[in-house]
Amino acid sequence: MDRVAPQVVFQVLGISVTDTVVSTWFMMLVVIGGVVVLRRFFPSLLERLIGFLNTTISDVMDRPAGPYLPYLGALALFTLVANVIGVIPVVTTPTKDLNTTAALAVTVFFAVHVFGIRQKGVWGHVKSMAAPLGLFFLMLPLDIIGQLSRTLALALRLFGNIMSSELIVDVVFELVPIIAPLPLIALGLFTGVLQAYIFTILAAVFIGLAVRENA
Repeated sequence: MDRVAPQVVFQVLGISVTDTVVSTWFMMLVVIGGVVVLRRFFPSLLERLIGFLNTTISDVMDRPAGPYLPYLGALALFTLVANVIGVIPVVTTPTKDLNTTAALAVTVFFAVHVFGIRQKGVWGHVKSMAAPLGLFFLMLPLDIIGQLSRTLALALRLFGNIMSSELIVDVVFELVPIIAPLPLIALGLFTGVLQAYIFTILAAVFIGLAVRENA
């Protein structure tokens, strides 16, 4: 269990920096470097990736993904790499830390309202949250509570699935360290890809509901 839980690596001005934070910094360098390499040497592969994200997001939101692609695409790429980079020896999976998944969920929470306000204006967005207008003062607090609860659920869902996968891998590796590595690596990769997909789809659904004109 100690190998699964985040470990403090060093402190800066009394603030503890864990291995998941260090892994996040490393992961960001990997993502930036990978995109630069793809753009320079494999542009067609990068275009296919962007095309896939564009099509998927457009289908989920039932509208062109253009305005939302930069955020949702970056969210998908970040979450995917964060979920699977732990297969590299000595690198910790950032999303096994609740702080990381909570931060991702909070960005989704704010993105929903930013895109909603951009699409319908402040008053239009607030009205859509509290529809029908006859129950404005009753529905608005309930909608705010609902949005906060789904943000919490988004963070806990990703954290729980990645942490449980890490725990399973750790336990099985302790029991059968010789034959376990390859199947466990495959399991970790599959779980990471699936959870990144689900997280991004849910974010797209929430944003789609916020920008829908008849919401």
